[in-house]
Amino acid sequence: MHTTRPILFVPHGSPMFALEPGAAGAAMSAIAAGISRPRAILVISPHWETDIPAVGTATRLDTIHDFHGFDQRLYQIQYPATGCPEAAAEVIDTIERQGIPVGSDKERGLDHGAWTPLRQMFPDADVPIVPLSIQHHGGPRHAYRIGQALAPLAQRGFLIIASGNITHNLRDWHVARSGASIDIAYVARFAAWVNDTLTHKDIDALLDYRSNRDDGRRAHPRDDHFLPLFTAIGAAGSEAQPEAFHRSISERVIAMDGYRFH
Repeated sequence: MHTTRPILFVPHGSPMFALEPGAAGAAMSAIAAGISRPRAILVISPHWETDIPAVGTATRLDTIHDFHGFDQRLYQIQYPATGCPEAAAEVIDTIERQGIPVGSDKERGLDHGAWTPLRQMFPDADVPIVPLSIQHHGGPRHAYRIGQALAPLAQRGFLIIASGNITHNLRDWHVARSGASIDIAYVARFAAWVNDTLTHKDIDALLDYRSNRDDGRRAHPRDDHFLPLFTAIGAAGSEAQPEAFHRSISERVIAMDGYRFH
């Protein structure tokens, strides 16, 4: 008999988070320590985009270093994760049952949007991992629908982890990294709005964030890193209670908020 586990939305920050996890990393480790060992982890990363949902079915998941120009130590990190074709097949079947086209990829490994938080939360890499892609062109409502399709998996021994960032403006990140002056007040404002909206379960407002929040468009010129949050919300269901297990801002412009949906 499986226990329903919380649905998680976790930050992965910039690639440097792998070397400097700070308070956000400590909070993520603490959350993982309080969860009973899952049968498998389903991880949704914004760094894997496909036309239709794709599920990784590899037995061994390579560590993908999908970034450039960072500390050379990052490129030496390996996260020796094991996949689970049987669990992946169940994910595929669960999505298909909702009438959603879905594909598979027997070669896909783990990009840094996946292995960075997983390495922080499950450093021994001793839980099988199933990666799932996003579809940027589908927007928040599609991501939410995918989450709804995944909901039964939480009752079948899966831990669903959606990885992203509450703010993700690469142009502002580069400016901030250079030390130049930049107006970053929107970062805290948008993160506070997301927290308040989640607390009041105003999902429609969140889904329409691009049309009703100027800060939202600034926080996400391209909303790929925000979409996994909607998948987490959809998977958790309308009765779930969201809880911010960590809130902070990293590198001046990256909101590192993490949420647990009970």
